[in-house]
Amino acid sequence: MMRAVSAAETAVTTHPWAVHAEGLRVRAGRHLAVDGLDLSLTAGVHGLLGPNGAGKTTLMRALATVLPPAAGRLTLLGRSVDGRSELRSVRRTLGYLPQHFGFYPRFTVREFVGYMAWLKEMPKAAVAAAVQRSIDRVGLTAKADARLKTLSGGMLRRAGIAQAIVNDPQLLLLDEPTVGLDPEQRLDFRELLRDLGTDSCVLVSTHLVEDVVAACTDVIVLNEGRLVWQGTPEGLSGQGDQGDAGDSRAERGYSAVLRRHRAEAAR
Repeated sequence: MMRAVSAAETAVTTHPWAVHAEGLRVRAGRHLAVDGLDLSLTAGVHGLLGPNGAGKTTLMRALATVLPPAAGRLTLLGRSVDGRSELRSVRRTLGYLPQHFGFYPRFTVREFVGYMAWLKEMPKAAVAAAVQRSIDRVGLTAKADARLKTLSGGMLRRAGIAQAIVNDPQLLLLDEPTVGLDPEQRLDFRELLRDLGTDSCVLVSTHLVEDVVAACTDVIVLNEGRLVWQGTPEGLSGQGDQGDAGDSRAERGYSAVLRRHRAEAAR
């Protein structure tokens, strides 16, 4: 039986770094998908970019404490992820939306988000209000009592975001959160990200450079499991020129960063 968690245990605590990795290596099966990563993140919205196979999802799973590090050091919210007792306390303050998340089709949106709040050991008295607030924030108020199996793909994605933010996480990890969202919903989501990043560390993995430029304070580019570039969206936009692939300055900057990294690696 799960014990009740006190308000003191779930109170917001500030840390020098929400994420601090040194020489981090993480395997996806037998493949070393994250290879010697040094990364430090604090409050704000951080965009994670990289081509397919760059290690983005593996990194997100490691930060969500789903995959253990194979080597190196990883500290989340001031706590090492080495010990089981530390993992439990870290997970109470995490929010995580996987690229492909599981759900019970017969649950309503409210039941699903409430169940995830229970798994995160939220204080029972706070759950109902927290569930309603998270559903409202993702624009699913009218569908709160609809069964998940009746929702569209975009609505399901928003339900996934709702469960990720129900506990007001200090570290929020969103893997491809805008898949299935229409243009208007993506604009609303960007506004939500900016709001969440005021007090929390938010890491968003995506292929959509436009979302990163519009909503993020910081950009991280991975390739083959290694940090290729980190800086502001404006800095990324300044990396490219007209000869680089892309329909916008940011896309051309992203292409240029990868092009230069690959050229250096080939030497």
